[in-house]
Amino acid sequence: MMFIDMTRMISTDLSASEYSPYYQPYIDRVGAGDVLEILKVNCEAIDAFMRTIPDDRLSFQYVEGKWTIKQILLHMIDTERVMCYRALCIARMDQIELLGFDHDAYVDSSHAKKRSMKSLLNEYKAVRSATVALYASFNEQAWLRKGKASGSSVSVRALAFIIAGHEKHHVELIRSLYL
Repeated sequence: MMFIDMTRMISTDLSASEYSPYYQPYIDRVGAGDVLEILKVNCEAIDAFMRTIPDDRLSFQYVEGKWTIKQILLHMIDTERVMCYRALCIARMDQIELLGFDHDAYVDSSHAKKRSMKSLLNEYKAVRSATVALYASFNEQAWLRKGKASGSSVSVRALAFIIAGHEKHHVELIRSLYL
């Protein structure tokens, strides 16, 4: 087996067989570098960014029916949990096909609008810490394993890039549509 230095892996190292084309825009947002370091840095940056948002903007919807900033943050948290569960299952060689999830139903039942931003950010940081710890525990073979999720093949390493790119996508939306 060829040795892959995961600390030098960039998103272009991923092959098209490692994720659904649906995730390409997220992966394209990540760029080069150690994906675990990117996740750590993003956590600090997003925490700092979210703390700068005025309270009156946290419940703002740029169009009726769109999520609030608090809902977006909780969606990022939920999505990261789902992607990590997928990574865990695949890394541990579980052969079950993993189902998709209805992100709208998750947000609708989350009560994010009633939560404090502090509680949401604490949860975000706890989930990110767990994500980094999980990925740090994987050996090279685990990072390269593929499984099936939402009807498509996906690798453990692609899921890490999807997490990083997904949150970057939502932060870009917050900056452009909410502030």
